[in-house]
Amino acid sequence: MKDPSAALQRLSEDRPEWRPWLAVVDELFSEAANPRWDDCVPVFAERRAHVPWLAKASIVISQEHLRRWTVRLLRAAVASGTAPLATLREVADAAPAAELFHAALDQDHRRLEQIASGFNADGAALRGVAALLPIPFLHACRRRLAGHTAASWLDGYCPLCGAWPAFAEVRGIERARYLRCARCAAEWPIHWLYCPFCAAGEHDQLVSLVPEGERRTRSVEACKRCGAYIKSFAVLQPADALAVLLEDLASVDLDIAAIEQGYRRGEGAGYALNALVGEQKGLRSRFFSRER
Repeated sequence: MKDPSAALQRLSEDRPEWRPWLAVVDELFSEAANPRWDDCVPVFAERRAHVPWLAKASIVISQEHLRRWTVRLLRAAVASGTAPLATLREVADAAPAAELFHAALDQDHRRLEQIASGFNADGAALRGVAALLPIPFLHACRRRLAGHTAASWLDGYCPLCGAWPAFAEVRGIERARYLRCARCAAEWPIHWLYCPFCAAGEHDQLVSLVPEGERRTRSVEACKRCGAYIKSFAVLQPADALAVLLEDLASVDLDIAAIEQGYRRGEGAGYALNALVGEQKGLRSRFFSRER
């Protein structure tokens, strides 16, 4: 999946019931190309073992820019025509941009539920839309770190943003296994016979589920010890950065199959970032902390 725009159109044609949500994703794709996010990337210190690059980072974002992006994304969600997303209208009008961005960056679902409750909005709808808010920033961070390989990273969570991986790619004839992050599109190599969620490596604890009637190009790798699973795709080339999100969405049939077998997707953050997010207005910056 090398052309995200074409892939988005194909997915819209194949799954017309997804069009309201895909319209929101389309807004994300447009914003991800905005070069203003490059100015928000923090100065990265040397990364410590087991600690993602963005852990406890100081991030300063233009207040005006963040508010415009937040309102644009939320209004696209409201205009989608679905009842749950329509409940976000008051959130879009108030646009608590910095608070939403911070909670989404930290994957703090509890705080997002609190915000939704304060506006009588659907909690799941706000979590889904808010999860897209930091993605343009995270992609800018990944581009900045393009020269820094993650070859020495041995943990299951993302070395940049601490999220659990969306899926694994088994690449080329050498069948090297890489994990991919749906938030920042980072990739990092991982051993075979290894659960990224609990680090189980025993052969009898790991199972592979292959869809009936398909070649072994798509599968689910599940762990009996922790009950989590990850999707796995055999590919010749890695997915384009923006296409990672679509690959994850387009393979929802594998998620359903895994859940029906009693497994679950990795939940919450693999590593809590606890980043410090500040708003920039003119030449002044204001950092804030939020209730946890």
